[in-house]
Amino acid sequence: MTGGGTEEAPEPGGLRAALAGLTTRGRSFLAAGVAAAVCAYALGQTDLLRVGLLLAALPLVCAFVLHRTRYRVAGSRTLAPARVPAAAESRVLLRVENVSRLPTGVLMLQDRVPYVLGPRPRFVLDRVEAGGRREVSYRVRSDLRGRYPLGPLQLRLSDPFGMCELTRSFSDEDTLTVVPRVEPLPPVRLTGEASGYGDGRQRALALAGEDDVIPRGYRHGDDLRRVHWRSTARYGELMVRREEQPQKARCTVLLDTRRTAHQGSGPDSAFEWAVSGAASTAVHLLERGFSVRFLTDTGTSVPGPDGGGGWAGGTESADTVGLLLDTLAVVEHSAEPGLARAYDVLRGGNEGLLVAFFGDLDEEQAAVAGRMRQRSGAAVAFVLDGDAWSRGAAGPRTDTGRPLAERLRMLREAGWKALPVSPGDALPALWRQADQVAGVRQGPSGGGGPTPAGGPSTGPGPGPGPAGPVAAPGSGVTT
Repeated sequence: MTGGGTEEAPEPGGLRAALAGLTTRGRSFLAAGVAAAVCAYALGQTDLLRVGLLLAALPLVCAFVLHRTRYRVAGSRTLAPARVPAAAESRVLLRVENVSRLPTGVLMLQDRVPYVLGPRPRFVLDRVEAGGRREVSYRVRSDLRGRYPLGPLQLRLSDPFGMCELTRSFSDEDTLTVVPRVEPLPPVRLTGEASGYGDGRQRALALAGEDDVIPRGYRHGDDLRRVHWRSTARYGELMVRREEQPQKARCTVLLDTRRTAHQGSGPDSAFEWAVSGAASTAVHLLERGFSVRFLTDTGTSVPGPDGGGGWAGGTESADTVGLLLDTLAVVEHSAEPGLARAYDVLRGGNEGLLVAFFGDLDEEQAAVAGRMRQRSGAAVAFVLDGDAWSRGAAGPRTDTGRPLAERLRMLREAGWKALPVSPGDALPALWRQADQVAGVRQGPSGGGGPTPAGGPSTGPGPGPGPAGPVAAPGSGVTT
């Protein structure tokens, strides 16, 4: 990315702006000259009056000459790269070119950057010859996500005596986008405990595509390797197999952004962990060919550039990953009291795979989250342990917190693969555990409440689990 332009002095403001640019040295000379002139008049000393006039005239002449000097300077800025993960550095290259026929004097170049990115960079350029060019660079870094403006680029002109300085600004600005950190996730097979609305095996096959069994006539340019010889012999003309357009496996990544659900702030807070986890999951699924939709608790659904329900993954996932990360770079806390709006969006259709990152859940919100499971194939929930994050404790968590254990039980009874998240937990390890956590299977008759997999019923849950027959062992979605 580049920005800048050509700047020609003077700027609007006239000589008054030049006098306002007097430095401390220039003001001191002017004050000393006026004081010497007053004393010379009072004492009748002509020589002292000449000295006073000389001291007062020097900064005024410098300001006038600097004001009348017309520099034509072109400036540009280049970001490499313009999109960086949190805690990573980006290099900013500044280029200044003298496009006039006269050499410049001493120039001080400075760029305006937000305080989050570090101190304001300043560079002194001694002299730029006519048609000459100077290049300087600096690095910026931020631990916080966001979009940060860079610029405008400012050029400070100074006279040789340092009596006056004038600032000229270029008009263009650039934007540095700091996106969440993305961690590579291992490929796992998230098995669904209920067939729901299409099992994972059919979706996995759709990723590769299958030949349509109905052949068509041969057309010039068709690959001879696709000739369907049985149909050719039957119809007496050359027939080829059609290629079925692969159907994208769908996935929704749900991020709980409620301010009341996350403790603390800063790059190591629970909310930033959840945002980074959502980014890592979405990027991982896009790279594996899923059509990913990003959803928040506010009901805001970002379907991607095609508007057709998700970002399309696969071979063209590089651009879509960038758009997704740009969206997550500006995600902030919401004032929503619950997850009702997200549930209204999810119950409108089949969501395929559902991956959610929840903050603190009370009993009511855990029940709402449990009902979200009914319209998805496989569902994985990462529930942040608010008590552990508020204490800032690190290391593995022991299941001693009764409120969190109760919420996890409610989600698992509803069919979720629910895992607790504590400070220091790594998403790749939790992602691998998601394939090992047992969900819930419906009883033989489909009634009597959900039954935990591998054990007897522990009592009625908060609501019915997902309807439908039990999925065949091994069915699911490979992610």
